[in-house]
Amino acid sequence: MIDFVGKKRWFFLISGILIVAGIISLAVFGLKLGTDFASGTSMTLQFIPPVEQNSLAQAIDELGYGKITPQPEGEGNFRIHIRQITSEEADELAEELVKKLDSQVEIIAFYSVPPAVGAETAHNAIIAVIIAAVAMLLYIVWAFRRMPSPFRWGTCAIIALIHDVFIIVGIFSVLGGLAGVEIDALFITGLLAVVGYSINNTVVIFDRIRENVSRHISPDFAVTVNSSIVETLGRSLNTSLTTLFVILALFLFGGATIHNFVLVLLLGIIIGTYSSICISSQLLVVWEKREWSTLLPWAKRAV
Repeated sequence: MIDFVGKKRWFFLISGILIVAGIISLAVFGLKLGTDFASGTSMTLQFIPPVEQNSLAQAIDELGYGKITPQPEGEGNFRIHIRQITSEEADELAEELVKKLDSQVEIIAFYSVPPAVGAETAHNAIIAVIIAAVAMLLYIVWAFRRMPSPFRWGTCAIIALIHDVFIIVGIFSVLGGLAGVEIDALFITGLLAVVGYSINNTVVIFDRIRENVSRHISPDFAVTVNSSIVETLGRSLNTSLTTLFVILALFLFGGATIHNFVLVLLLGIIIGTYSSICISSQLLVVWEKREWSTLLPWAKRAV
């Protein structure tokens, strides 16, 4: 039998490294906000013949729209995010690009968001994530109300969810700083989907722990939790893998406009499966046994 609980220090160490890396990235790069949150104008331009990304960025900068990083979307298309302009000004920009790049330009998509709407979208996104977390906490507390300290179970599940969300945000911070990847409303949609998927995996394991506690398979809670993880491991991995194959196909063959959304789902499935097996259940053991020092693996010798 695999001793997942016995390796909890390593799991906490891995998560700690990822979280610290995310904090550093957020401090250095922040998040590259898309039009939905930062306001401005987003356009998808098609160039025939295709042009180089650097040439397009330089041309836009020379026209007075600032330094940007055009996002390739295949087939000679680029998505750009600039200050808010009207559709007439967008047509003028396209005409100027024709002269500078010696390539025909067609505006495939035009999307403009004023500052007030962008701020409201960001506010609503934060509220949506908070409401989802609180609702799930209440649900788990109610579902495990017959267990000792049901609030403990809900709290451990929510900590695991925050863990998942934070790591994904950290990864997108790195991608934004190094590759110009932006977050938009679909990013929040993807996060909420990940939260739902992750909590489902966690509840499956928690439910098996509850059953095994009722059956008194061991007086040691750690042994009960480990047995429950092993018993549900096949189901958790099979469910995650089948979902992962579909999401991977969407990422490889889907349209470029949903790439970031699909990437959130892809990362979320992997991280959510990891946290449900290696984090949320381990936190239950730590809380039950008051082994708080295991949350700081480097403090092992001092305890």
